Amino acid sequence: MRRLFLLVLAGAATLVAGQKIVGGPVAVNVTSNSATVVWVVESDQTTLRPAGAEARTAPSLHVEKTTLTGLQPNTKYEYDVGGQDGRKGSFKTPPTGAAPFQFVVFGDTRSRHDVHRRVIEAMLKHGVPDLALNTGDLVANGNDSAMWPVFFDIEKDLLRQTAYFPALGNHERNSRDFYDIFQVTTPYYSFNWGNAHFIILNSDIGNAATSKSARDAYWAEQTRWLEEDLEANQKADYRFLVSHYPPFSAVSNRQPENSWVAALVPMFEKYHISAGFFGHDHNYQHYLKNGVHYVTTGGGGAPLYNVNRPPADILQKVVSTEHFVTIGVDGKVARLQAIAVDGSTLDEFEIKGGAQQ
Repeated sequence: MRRLFLLVLAGAATLVAGQKIVGGPVAVNVTSNSATVVWVVESDQTTLRPAGAEARTAPSLHVEKTTLTGLQPNTKYEYDVGGQDGRKGSFKTPPTGAAPFQFVVFGDTRSRHDVHRRVIEAMLKHGVPDLALNTGDLVANGNDSAMWPVFFDIEKDLLRQTAYFPALGNHERNSRDFYDIFQVTTPYYSFNWGNAHFIILNSDIGNAATSKSARDAYWAEQTRWLEEDLEANQKADYRFLVSHYPPFSAVSNRQPENSWVAALVPMFEKYHISAGFFGHDHNYQHYLKNGVHYVTTGGGGAPLYNVNRPPADILQKVVSTEHFVTIGVDGKVARLQAIAVDGSTLDEFEIKGGAQQ
């Protein structure tokens, strides 16, 4: 039975004059028995006045959080951050078994804020997901503090009703703000939700280290972790992977960029990935290769790219339009729909679940 609890988080009540909440609240790192509620506070502003140019103002941000433990599985919790108007939210903890759940995947929300807003509005018309995953490039520059309040303002109605799990994109620039806001200790991680295992991979190798040798070492370490994680979770009915860079691309000038992710395809097949979700290409792409679905969902707001040269032998669907992807998991069948910002269905298919021995 699902139960409802109200949590009052008092941290925001201590805000001093001049401070205001400009991001969140949002529930991150949600498990069946714990969660962290995060909100971003603007404590001051800095104004830069270049000689002969227009002044530029950037906020000074810091992150507040409350970590909650002792929660119950498959339970909806409502929270209230310090009693502040508009700072209420909710999330649901994952079930421990094969109870139905719904999640949404989208990405590349970094620009064209009006389009990003329409994508979120269209998404919520299809129902509030239990969890939301972003394939990266949340903002145009993760080091620019002025961009995070804009992101949170656009996504606030989604973030206050779900659990949020983002991947690191190249436009995050490996920013410290990304780690602080979303309480990520490493840029690759995994978690369980019901009968599914989720893996968030960091494919932004360009910003992972300053030298080639260090980047190579980082990728080797992450690849070892990935294989160990996959091997340990073969009993899950589904293994879903989220990464910014895709292994395949319909954008001709993007294809050479994906070699390190493409090299993982044999591992994806060996350990029976159910589906991989990717961004970076600002369009929708769906490929099927040796039983593994590869879905690129980068239509969250960034300028669209043409789909001019898809790999024809594995092609299922490509279209250049703004969209999001919703997946309903019910036992051993997961139903995926790619939905355009106007509400029309771009693509739909089923993924069969089942533990691997």
